Formats: sequence, structure tokens, C-alpha cells
Amino acid sequence: MTTVDRPGAATVELRPVDVDSFRGLLRRQASTVTVVTAPGLRGNRMRADLPPAGFTATSFTSVSLDPPLVSVCLGASSSWPTVEQAEHVAVHLLASGQQETAQIFATAGIDRFTAHPGWTIGPFGVPLIGDALAVLLCRVVRRIEAGDHTLLLGEPLALGAGEDGDPLPHHRGGYTTTLGDRPEAW
Repeated sequence: MTTVDRPGAATVELRPVDVDSFRGLLRRQASTVTVVTAPGLRGNRMRADLPPAGFTATSFTSVSLDPPLVSVCLGASSSWPTVEQAEHVAVHLLASGQQETAQIFATAGIDRFTAHPGWTIGPFGVPLIGDALAVLLCRVVRRIEAGDHTLLLGEPLALGAGEDGDPLPHHRGGYTTTLGDRPEAW
């Protein structure tokens, strides 16, 4: 363990990084909850063996304004085979009150699109979820392996905004409406 004295501030303890302490530290960061969807097709051809995919992510961020680029991280999941083949994806920024949508797309072992009937097929066959705060339809420009996740870089081709409102934050391991709330656990 290392301590660092800061003039006029409390001493900071620096400890070696392990998975549990790293995860615990990251839970202190508030994130906007997104759902990423990808079509079950390659190019313009539907693939019976590749159903549409969707997953909840809190690792969404803007990367560049010129050219416009965004990123999202995906760990090993049932969505990966479809996302790995996708040329286009949609990133849906969820609105406050869409906890159920977030939970459906975070639940393993279910048909997420049957469990959430509020979606349509958009351009390039990408599933679009209704009532999202905002939607970015993106062309996948790069996939980068990064530890136990893959970083997906997307170029927004089209933007959509729903009703003006507050985003659905994720903080301390659960969904919340304000950062002072004690969120429910996933």
C-alpha cells in the first residue's frame, strides 16, 4: 500500500489493483444506460442462424466530434456472435423510467425482443427501440480487443431523439433517478 499526502487535503491510500477493488471503484462512476442492438444479417442478407441481438451497456462514450465517433464495450455474451458480424448497430440512450427495458436487455437466457415488444426494424435491418431518449444509428468502423471486452467504434449515420427528458443513470450497481438515490441492484 502507498500513501500520498496532498497539501490541504486528506491522505490518499493507493492499493494494488485487483478485480474486486477495481469493480468496486468503477461502481462509483455514474453512467448513462444504453441498449445496443444489431441486426441478424450480414450485408443485406438475413441469416437464420444469426438472430437480432441487443444488450444493455453502461460503457458508452463519445470518442470524436470530427469525424463523429462513439464507442461501446461488450464482454463475452450471447450477443457477441451477432455483434461481431454486424456492419451497423443502434445505440439507444434510455430515459429515466426505462428500467424495465434496461433489465430485459441485461437478462441472459431470454429472447429479449419477444420480452420487449416496443421495437421496429430500422435502416440496415437494425432493431430500433421505441421511447428511447436518443438513438444513434452507427456504422461499425472498428472492433478492438481490450482485455475481456471488445471495444466497438461506431460512426453515427443518423440521430433520433424522443421526448425531452432525463437519462437513466446507473450508479453503485443499479439504476437510479438521481445520483443521491440508493439504486436497486441488477
